[in-house]
Amino acid sequence: MNQRIHVTRQKFIILVKIMQDNLQSYPLIGEKNNGFDVLYHNMKHGQISSKELSDFIRERATIEETYSRSMTKLAKSASNFSQLGTFAPVWDVFKVSTEKLAACHMELVRKLQELIKEVQKYVDEQAKAHKKTKEEVASTLEAVQNIQSVSQALQKSKENYNSKTLELERMRKEGATQRDLDKAGVKVKKATEVYKSYVEKYASTKTEFEQKMAETAQKFQDIEESHIQHMKEIIQSYSCSVEDTHKQIIEVHKEFVNNMENTSAAGLIQKLAESKGTGKERPGKTKHKHTAVSYNTDLCLYFSGRYPPYFSRDLLNFEIMAKLWTSRGPSPVTLASQDPLPIAVAFTESVNAYFKGADPSKCIVKITGDMTLSFPSGIIKIFTSSPSPAVLSFKLRNTSKLEQILPNQHLLHSDSSQSDTNTKDFWLNMPALTAYLRKCSEQNPVSSYYNVDVLKYQVCSNGIQSTPLNLAVYWKCGSSTTDLRIDYRYNPEAMQPPGPLTSVQVLVPVNGGVTNMQSLPNAIWNTEQSKSLWKLNDISEKSENEGSGSLRAKFELSDGPSIPATLAVQFFNEGSTLSGVDMELVGSGYRLSLNKKRFTSGKTSII
Repeated sequence: MNQRIHVTRQKFIILVKIMQDNLQSYPLIGEKNNGFDVLYHNMKHGQISSKELSDFIRERATIEETYSRSMTKLAKSASNFSQLGTFAPVWDVFKVSTEKLAACHMELVRKLQELIKEVQKYVDEQAKAHKKTKEEVASTLEAVQNIQSVSQALQKSKENYNSKTLELERMRKEGATQRDLDKAGVKVKKATEVYKSYVEKYASTKTEFEQKMAETAQKFQDIEESHIQHMKEIIQSYSCSVEDTHKQIIEVHKEFVNNMENTSAAGLIQKLAESKGTGKERPGKTKHKHTAVSYNTDLCLYFSGRYPPYFSRDLLNFEIMAKLWTSRGPSPVTLASQDPLPIAVAFTESVNAYFKGADPSKCIVKITGDMTLSFPSGIIKIFTSSPSPAVLSFKLRNTSKLEQILPNQHLLHSDSSQSDTNTKDFWLNMPALTAYLRKCSEQNPVSSYYNVDVLKYQVCSNGIQSTPLNLAVYWKCGSSTTDLRIDYRYNPEAMQPPGPLTSVQVLVPVNGGVTNMQSLPNAIWNTEQSKSLWKLNDISEKSENEGSGSLRAKFELSDGPSIPATLAVQFFNEGSTLSGVDMELVGSGYRLSLNKKRFTSGKTSII
């Protein structure tokens, strides 16, 4: 028996050796069969790279936009430099050239923002493709888990086989009894059979694993090749955009150099003579005693529209207008002003709430808002006289609480690829804004300011917790009387910052032929409309019971019972919003002179 076991062991060793040689020839398996895990995570890293590339391009666009705005500001300052002296016309050359450079960089910003949209689209497609691939390679993952499980079992059976074999050899050398040797032989035979079964199972599992891994590895390779190719195409677009901008900048610089080369000293002096000259004829001779008379005559001739050739009408106009300007004081918005231009913003929100009886879980709330910018009428002249007025940009803050944002498509642009969910960048289409304000001015030329609706939004709501005034109603309808109680509670947590509710009114229709009403606090009964009206004082945390209270009424009926009806509630607030959304100007050129916030009840009803 021992001899048969020894022969079987020799054959088995040969089988294991062949199996080990095959394993060494397959590079994707490895000692722990982790090749699938490596390839899968490498695919996921591709999506991270796409997002990082998007962030890089976005940062480059931000840098270019900041530089463009700085150049626009520099060009604007050039137009405000001294216009006196022979050098004055040169500032126009600087201004035009700097404005063109700013436009070049802003055009690059536009191209990069379009590219960011493409990258984001690719990231979304990539996520869908990876999800699909994960489903397709699920069977491979199962094969990996199977071979890892079988490998562990094979290793244990091998260790058990070796242990039992060595134990049998030791007993032989020590001269154990035949009975003990037979028992040990049985254990060796059993261990050999188990080991052999796992070797065979491993062989079949390995075949399936290698087939699945080969197919999956090819799939992962196709994905990576496609990913790298797509990334190269994005980088190529990025490179072309930057290269085009550099070419444009070179052209603008060449134009600037040519303009300066064509600007001679003689030409500048000639321009000064033409613009500031006071006449070509020499003054005639006169005696000293007639000087005063001559001067007064010149002024009289000027105001009558006739003036001698040695007086410049332009110069007199300038001097007289300067005196008038000084006497009146500066206008809030003037062409000569170097201060940032004032604008105002208003956030107006409306809360529509539907309360059902006294059940707070059935409260339905919808909150909408409007953002309006207000421009002084004098700003129109600045916009129309400037070939490229400073771009008005702003950040909308606390946008994570907004469910939907609807910008004015004709006037407002935004970066849809922003990753920050709590802020959103916008900038106005200045030519479209200028045209709109000009149209407003033509329709109402005497107005001192013009309002522009720039965006609408809807606020995320959380049921009754989002309402500034929580309500509950209780009806008790009998054949001859109806008892009504309305509980209300001020909710400061719904507002940012908390503020008082003003002009609070509650309107309740009551049918059944009301002949008499008793109410606390006193309500007004309208017989024609069959409605009672409560007008309440301002409600806030400083009110009695921290803004909580009840409205009670008893109605005597001639044709009862009453049928519970829908109540209507009205209130206002100045200085707060329900969303907490806010606006911050970005860049220079403008200042926020007023930031107004308010909300009102829309359709608020209780049934």
